[in-house]
Amino acid sequence: MATAKPHNTDTRRAALRTRTRENQTAARARRSIARAAVKVRTTARSLATHVIATGAAAEDIKGAAQALSKVAKKLGIKGRRIRIRRAVDGFRARATTGYRYTRAQVAAIADAYKPRKAEYKVIRAALVAA
Repeated sequence: MATAKPHNTDTRRAALRTRTRENQTAARARRSIARAAVKVRTTARSLATHVIATGAAAEDIKGAAQALSKVAKKLGIKGRRIRIRRAVDGFRARATTGYRYTRAQVAAIADAYKPRKAEYKVIRAALVAA
């Protein structure tokens, strides 16, 4: 009596789940970049949003935004002041001050910004060109 070979359906399903999860993550990243680009074109946004719109890697966004913020302070360029209510580590939301910058302001800041890291140089070029 011949026995049937077992199918590796569990392995196939796991591979399919993994591939689906990776595709969803990549699509989510593409959507966030596209959304940020639209926001930047239409109205003043935070420096981090401007950096996201360039398509920068997630690990470079915060550092580049902070560096641009320092340059903005040195140049005396002040964005539009806003109040943001943020919950930190699950605690009560507290009001913090944020600033939103126009594309022209960000281009001026990026023009004066002299980064050392190669990734930040790419971000700077994209911001100056915008």
